[in-house]
Amino acid sequence: MSLSEYKYELQNFLNKGQSKLLNAVVMPDFFLDRILDLPWTVDEFSTVNADVVSRNGGSIDCISQIDLKGGNAVNTASALAALGIKVTPILCTNEYGLHLLNYHFKWGIDLSHVKIFPKASVTTAFELKTNFGKVNVMLRDVGSLADFGPKDLDAKDYATINNADYVCLFNWAGTKTHGTALAKKIFEKTRQLGKGKTYYDTADPMPNRDEIACLITDVLETSNVDMLSLNENEAVTYAVLFDSSLKEKSCKLSFADLALEAARVLSKHFSARIDLHTTAFSASLKHGSEVVVPSFKVNAIRATGAGDTWNAGNIFGDGNGLSDGCRLMLANAVSACYLSNPSGMHPNLDVLTHFINAQV
Repeated sequence: MSLSEYKYELQNFLNKGQSKLLNAVVMPDFFLDRILDLPWTVDEFSTVNADVVSRNGGSIDCISQIDLKGGNAVNTASALAALGIKVTPILCTNEYGLHLLNYHFKWGIDLSHVKIFPKASVTTAFELKTNFGKVNVMLRDVGSLADFGPKDLDAKDYATINNADYVCLFNWAGTKTHGTALAKKIFEKTRQLGKGKTYYDTADPMPNRDEIACLITDVLETSNVDMLSLNENEAVTYAVLFDSSLKEKSCKLSFADLALEAARVLSKHFSARIDLHTTAFSASLKHGSEVVVPSFKVNAIRATGAGDTWNAGNIFGDGNGLSDGCRLMLANAVSACYLSNPSGMHPNLDVLTHFINAQV
């Protein structure tokens, strides 16, 4: 199918307004996020900092920054709910974090499965300019999330997981101590007792790099993951462990094209469908089949949360039985709407329909 045919399918689906009633479980991270929108490249930022340090410290004024709800699971939950999916988060935070969740989700998400621990997870993200758009550098204190694992789930949690259409797990590296055990247990139980599909986005694995091999053996190489969502960095990080020639190709290919090569490698080794999202395009690969759809060109106001919002669109499209190309176009559109929205709101179906109809 061509891009015009994907667009026609998507417009037809959205205009009918007959999306399925789906429910999803998302776990396990909620971060208190502060986003700093810096008007510099990394070299310029280094120079500005060095100047302040040379004066024995001081202030840098007029820096746009905002406090937001954060974490892969919570961002995806918010975007899923905006699309009309019933979401149940099983999260780890502290009492203050729970108050914030009640504030952010006062319009109605079941927070009865939130686990209260001593220390919240906190991120300060620097968004910097590059030649290919904005990038974020996230300074994280994962707090009690580092020790979150299967021991923290109860019978009510597993009952909810078993009844979900989608069981979505995020931020493997943040669950530093028990991340692999958590994924193994959740996905095995879902496969054995649940009715839904399993969706995994590990996020950047490098903070827990010594455990990557175990994650691959115990989780990613099993048949318990239906969809594995990856960005460029994640795809390449995993794929070079199977094909070292990717390191040589890195000098010849753009990062997005290198990621697609990496996704092809992973598709040969993992039974999961590989869903790749890059700044230039998104792609789905499974059993030798490959579909690639270019991203929408928008004025990106932010970088943080783009992948989480893309995941929500990807799950929504999958749950409604869209073709691969149409699903990818929808996920790209959901992410583009979010990135270009001045208020940082996740799009609902009306906003999404207007965005798609406005595209040439």
